[in-house]
Amino acid sequence: MRQPTRGPFDAAPPPAAARLLPPASVLLASLITTWPFVATFPFLPPLGLMMLLGWRLTRPDVFRIWAPLPLGFFDDLVSGQPLGNAMLLWTLCFFMIDLIDQRLVFRDFWQDWLIASGAIGFCLIVGRLVAAPIGAHVDTVLLLQIVISTMLFPLVARFCAWLDRKRGGE
Repeated sequence: MRQPTRGPFDAAPPPAAARLLPPASVLLASLITTWPFVATFPFLPPLGLMMLLGWRLTRPDVFRIWAPLPLGFFDDLVSGQPLGNAMLLWTLCFFMIDLIDQRLVFRDFWQDWLIASGAIGFCLIVGRLVAAPIGAHVDTVLLLQIVISTMLFPLVARFCAWLDRKRGGE
């Protein structure tokens, strides 16, 4: 006797490990920037934000709209930014991506890259304005960090797609 096949509307929910992989990858990416690395200027990209954007742009159904709040809180704790900085900025990025999703019929890779670049630049610039005094001359370093983050985003998006395949995403 054959086993009944599942239809698209009666699929079983994914196991807990598959549901926890996207937030765990964002948390681990936030922890990577705390690696003891001596540099004369900060050029490490915000990997937690990049991983969150990679998941959001690759698989919009993985995170709920409130997910940036606890993930941003964790990033604020480990990065040393003022508390609530990443919580607010990451949530604003999610809202903007939702607004763009409502306006566009479909997106391709270049549009995802442009959206992520804008979100990363926005978060870095506003985070600099909140955390550093206005008289601090870090604009060149900030521009370098934005460029490095923008160039690394396709690798992060590819990594998110690979993790999605490993977790059994459709």
